[in-house]
Amino acid sequence: MQVDPSIFKAYDIRGIYPDRLNEAVAYAVGRAFVSFLACAEVVVGRDMRLSSPAIKENLLNGLTDQGADVVDIGMVGTDQYYYACATLGLPGLMVTASHNPPEYCGFKMVRDMPYLLSGDSGIGDLRRLVETDGWGEPTRQGQVREHDFAQGFVDKVLELVDPALLKPLKVVADTGNGMVGPILQQVYDRLPVELIGMYLDPDGSLPNHGLDPMQPENRADLERRVVAEGADIGFAFDGDGDRFFVVDDRGRFVPGDFVTALMGCYMLERDPGGKIVYDVRCSWAVRDLISAAGGTPLIERVGHSFLKPRIFEEGAVYAGELSGHYYFRDFFGADSGVVPSLVMLEMLSRRGVKLSQLLAPLETKYFLSSEINSRVEDPAAKIEALAARYGDGQIERIDGISISFDNWHFNVRPSNTEPLLRLNLEAFSQEMMEAKRDEVLGFIRS
Repeated sequence: MQVDPSIFKAYDIRGIYPDRLNEAVAYAVGRAFVSFLACAEVVVGRDMRLSSPAIKENLLNGLTDQGADVVDIGMVGTDQYYYACATLGLPGLMVTASHNPPEYCGFKMVRDMPYLLSGDSGIGDLRRLVETDGWGEPTRQGQVREHDFAQGFVDKVLELVDPALLKPLKVVADTGNGMVGPILQQVYDRLPVELIGMYLDPDGSLPNHGLDPMQPENRADLERRVVAEGADIGFAFDGDGDRFFVVDDRGRFVPGDFVTALMGCYMLERDPGGKIVYDVRCSWAVRDLISAAGGTPLIERVGHSFLKPRIFEEGAVYAGELSGHYYFRDFFGADSGVVPSLVMLEMLSRRGVKLSQLLAPLETKYFLSSEINSRVEDPAAKIEALAARYGDGQIERIDGISISFDNWHFNVRPSNTEPLLRLNLEAFSQEMMEAKRDEVLGFIRS
């Protein structure tokens, strides 16, 4: 069939509905998925987007017409979907466009937990089958059965902490009318914490704000509410619930690499001498704190298709990304929004101090630019030019280019989908960070 090739991304299938991704594409993806994986049974869930019911219905038709039985787990968060795939030992498709605006829809696809189909492994094959109608003739008609995994998921995530250790903290949680609200309430009903919920009801029209808490305008309500309520902490979740974000007791957003560093150290108390994986964009705070805590910090490329396998290859206990993805060995190596919220509450309870006090040593040593995008005509050529310009630094090419000096460093990576370069830079003083940020940005944009 004729299909827009731009919907096949590095980590999933995603596009604007119905212009680029519609019911016909969903049906073809279903047939191609069964043919490619030669699977007899498939897990399917969906998010709250207004397009998701129709997309899911046509996906189910494609899967069953190709001979696969389907376990329909209903409207769920992506971490619940991962739980279902892992528990049943089945591949699956989650109908979601994650944190994208409401006009998008898409699919996240599990091959065999924790391994997902990606641009490096499987999505290209799926694209060829869709474009050529190359899925062959089925031998049977599949059937659909419904299964509710909510209770099992709640039990599982609560096993990963000790609720008896939790203090009666006041928590503000903004789920942004995405998928986390209902399951978060079920989990927190079993905890001795005070939950103040914001926008907990799933609503694909997004009446309050967007689904990506990395954007400041989407977390502004939460930051104000934490201060107004005198809360201990604020949590935000993206639309499909596989990313997690923190606002501290001052109402300040906490960078994902600082969360990775603090949570990584706490995980090492449970697993002394363990390994912690983090991505190339992260602050040196991760490396330094994990090493000081007796752990082994392991740097990796950005993206779940690299971090999840690395957890299992290394026997690591935990992995964190700047973008708010946190992966746990004891949660099938998967990323979750709910799990790190529980770990954070347990950590704060046991530390007995405010989160702002835990952050103070980091905020006075590590100064971060945050991620800055620049549109360039030839990203590869510009990366080589950076290598030449900063050749006196220590150069690594794990993902894009990382260049380190004694008291500052940066990573520049190309976008997977656009002619963009993404800069993350850090220095040991605010003044140096700003000066080097402007210097490197000026070079990239020249």
